[in-house]
Amino acid sequence: MADHVAWLDGLYEQGVFLASGPEEPRDGGVILAVAEDRARIEEITAGDPFVRAGVCAYRVAEFAASKTAPGPERYRETRG
Repeated sequence: MADHVAWLDGLYEQGVFLASGPEEPRDGGVILAVAEDRARIEEITAGDPFVRAGVCAYRVAEFAASKTAPGPERYRETRG
């Protein structure tokens, strides 16, 4: 898990990842990311330590954000 979190943190620092978190029920997760194209996102997700260890796979869904909310950090939840 530490390697996965470090991988996430690095991509947040690069401005690629905008939000992430577990699904409910906890059988996966969601990452909102931005890059120049789908191929770049697929390259990035292939580098996830979970993918390299064979414990997860990504399904990339592209969309065009035609509207956004201001200040997405106000929607952040922390779990104990």
